[in-house]
Amino acid sequence: MPDSPISATPYEVLGVNPSASEDELRRAYRRLLRESHPDTGGNTARFVAVQLAWERIGTPSDRELYDRGGRSRAGNSTTGADSDAENGFTWAPSAPPRQQDTRPRARAYGHPGGWRRERYLTLMREWVGRGEALHNPYDPALVRSAPREIRHILADALAEEATARQLSSLGIGYTVWHDVATGDPEQKIDHVVLGPTGLFAILSEDYGAPVRVRRGELVGAVDSYDLTEDRPMHQLGLRARALVRTVRVRFTGLVIVLPDDELDSPIVSLGSVRGAAGVAVQRSYLPALLRDGLPGRTLAGGAELFEVRAKLQEKIRFV
Repeated sequence: MPDSPISATPYEVLGVNPSASEDELRRAYRRLLRESHPDTGGNTARFVAVQLAWERIGTPSDRELYDRGGRSRAGNSTTGADSDAENGFTWAPSAPPRQQDTRPRARAYGHPGGWRRERYLTLMREWVGRGEALHNPYDPALVRSAPREIRHILADALAEEATARQLSSLGIGYTVWHDVATGDPEQKIDHVVLGPTGLFAILSEDYGAPVRVRRGELVGAVDSYDLTEDRPMHQLGLRARALVRTVRVRFTGLVIVLPDDELDSPIVSLGSVRGAAGVAVQRSYLPALLRDGLPGRTLAGGAELFEVRAKLQEKIRFV
């Protein structure tokens, strides 16, 4: 299973309570294995998920480790480790990595993931309860037990930070603004990127499960997160329009960035959204998209880039 706060827990996959007995756990696993097996008309993705869930909590030792917040042997790439603490596994903010490459990086402003980190901490304190000690809000066992909406906020903060690391590699010809305000903080644009290939509004998302495209929108795959009410591309279009009204610039593309294992193809078209090209991309493909540009879109000249950058620098505000 992916190491994401929003990923379904093994208990959720198997449809049992975390306090279920070993016998209840085993019976649920065997029943779901039969129901999801492709040879009997089941869904392959669900069949694999059931197997992975069992590998994580199927034995008392693995279950105990998982319940403490660690990774079982099935979810741990470091052999011989006994716990996530020993592996350094955490969802807490990490220090910026030391730059090995001496080439100039993209100019960046704002704090990627910062607003969602603060929102997560606020909601986690409220959920734990007034007067209760919150020694480590990023303890994996605590995070996994939290309501899905709280876990989703943390997952999105991590996604924004991961996207920012990709964007920093674009080079000196690009300028990036993170956590851009468009009114309500909940309606912010995660990243605005300006470069020779155009101006892009970007949302970083993590749904903890594969998604697919239907009529120009992202929707959940079978047995995954329900995106019916989210309409992420529609929301990005509204936020981009709000910024356009303030800055008086035109976006080249609206981009939703997803973890590589949540999208089948490196890039998927979502059609035209308010005059801009809407796409969903795998995170590892994002730098290539921004360097190569979108098909049919002309490159911006130096004078045009300077003018747009000046407008953005003057008008952009951060959440």
